[in-house]
Order: sequence, then structure tokens, then C-alpha cells
Amino acid sequence: MTLIHVEHLRKTFTRAVRKSGHLSTLRTFLSRERQHIHAVADVSFQLAAGEMVGYLGPNGAGKSTTMKMLTGILVPSDGHIVVDGRIPHRQRIEHVRRIGVVFGQRSQLWWDLPTIETFELLRHIYRIPEARWQHNLQRFSELLELDVFLHTPVRQLSLGQRMRADLAAALLHEPSILFLDEPTIGLDVVAKEHIRQFLSHINREHGVTVLLTTHDLTDIAYLCPRVILIDHGQVVYDGALAALRERFGRWRTLVVDLDLPDGHSLQAELVLSTHGANVVRSEGRRMWVQFDREIMTAADLMVDIANRYPVRDLTVEEPDIEAMVRGIYQHGVDQPQPAPT
Repeated sequence: MTLIHVEHLRKTFTRAVRKSGHLSTLRTFLSRERQHIHAVADVSFQLAAGEMVGYLGPNGAGKSTTMKMLTGILVPSDGHIVVDGRIPHRQRIEHVRRIGVVFGQRSQLWWDLPTIETFELLRHIYRIPEARWQHNLQRFSELLELDVFLHTPVRQLSLGQRMRADLAAALLHEPSILFLDEPTIGLDVVAKEHIRQFLSHINREHGVTVLLTTHDLTDIAYLCPRVILIDHGQVVYDGALAALRERFGRWRTLVVDLDLPDGHSLQAELVLSTHGANVVRSEGRRMWVQFDREIMTAADLMVDIANRYPVRDLTVEEPDIEAMVRGIYQHGVDQPQPAPT
């Protein structure tokens, strides 16, 4: 079942152009020159109920603007949005009762109140029955370990604690859709892992549909089987993350530990002469061999190396998703991807 339908979505902002100089300032008062900024140029996609999708793009690509239109904060300049049968900006009150939103750089918590009082206020705003609210609060307290800071003012929380509280606040009313804009920004490794596990749980166990924007592509690799890439306000890729790896991850790295005598150092430039593979790094008895899987397989390369040197261990590293996405933005989806540097 299609839960989110976006078709030819556009958003254009208009701003006055101000030029330096007294004469230019005077002309601005008499006749203002305006500039049109196409934040979202032409975006179309659909999300089915229960999906967890990564929405990616460089800074200024239109990710946050799209999120704000999906949540009803902004009105589209053109195009159509339907979220669970609702048009967000036209049915905003009903819409916000059915969705959860977390903006990583802007909290919905009341700064000077204890966390639990913010949750109490949200209970009244969303008109959540007492028993249902207590049940959800208990569930999220266990999953997100909220008990230790429920009675602490929000301004005294660490960034990781605040983000966990924001996630709970966004889900107390049991929305069917969760929009996340940079939910792990600025968090340490442990806090990020905690957030990822929680998001995976609510999607898997409770069927919450999640649309996630982030610059941390480890979040995407952990959470999202499908990704939508946008650039300059347009969709450049929409499909499975595995297919993205297959299509654009032609370069692999084979990590080789050689069984060499003590004190023996590798001369990287002498190690390989195989076409389509080259040593990109060597350290002690270990070397990193980059190879083009369109020319050779990992098995072929392993045999070639084993015939030349005594091998202790071999490991194939999967293509780095960040390098792949960066290559798409730099070279486009239709151009051959060069070897990463």
C-alpha cells in the first residue's frame, strides 16, 4: 500500500537582490530586482507502508525543503503530495496528529522544563489517553533508557540524551510515519548506535514508516534497504541500496596479510602486474589491493597473489557507500565511476 505519494514536487523561493553602493541601494527602493531560487526542481517518489528509506543529497540539494513540505510546514510551489490520504499543507492539524517529526538541529522539547513535563504537555496536545500514554512512556523509557533523565531539565541534557527524548516525544502519540532530518548529527559513536537500534526496532516491530535524511551514511547502511538520491532539487537515483552498490561499486579492495619473514618490508610498486588491480597501500606485511570487478573477480586476484607470495589471510572490503555517493554527485549516474582515491 502506497503511504506517501510525491509527484513533480517543486518549491521556489523568491528573494530581493541587494547590491552594494548608495546608488544601487536607492534603485532597490524604487525597483527591486528579485531572484528565484529553485530549492526543489522536480521530485517524484512513492513510499509503501512499513518502508525505511534514506533520502540523500549534498548540502543545498533540497532534502530539508522536501521534508518541510511533506510535514506541512511549507506549501509546494507546484506538484502534488499525498501522505496517508492527506494533503499536508491543506489538512495540517489532522496531518500533524498522525506523523512524527525529528529535526536533529531543532528540538521540540521545552528547554526549561523537565523531560517528563514535556511529555505531559504532549499528552494533552495530542489528546493521548492516559493509559496509552503511560504504556508508551514505559516502553520508550526501557528502549531508550530515559529513566535516568526524565526529571532533568532539557537544557541540562547531553546531546545524545536530548535526541533520545526527542525521538520518544515524536512517537508518544503512535504515528504511522516518522520523518527524521539528521537525527544523529553531532552524536558520539555509542549514542548513534543506540539511536539506530531503536529506529530499527520501531520499524521492524511496529511497522512505522521512516523517511530519513542524514549526512552520516553509516546510518543509511545500517537502516535503509532503499535510498533516494537528489541533486540540484531532482532525483538522480531511487532504488535498493544493494543495487546502488552493485551498479556504482565496481571497485573493491582486497586486504592481504602475507606470511613474510620478520623484518621484511613490501615494495608496493613491485607486488602486482595484474591488469585491473593495483596496490594502493602497504604497511609491514599487509597490503591493500584495489581491483576493478568488471575486469576480474576477487577469486582471480586471490589466486594471482597466492601464486606470487605466501599468504596468511585475505579479506575483501565492500565498496564504501560514501565514496559511491560522492562519485555519483561528482560524475553523474550515467558516467563510468573512476577508481576512488
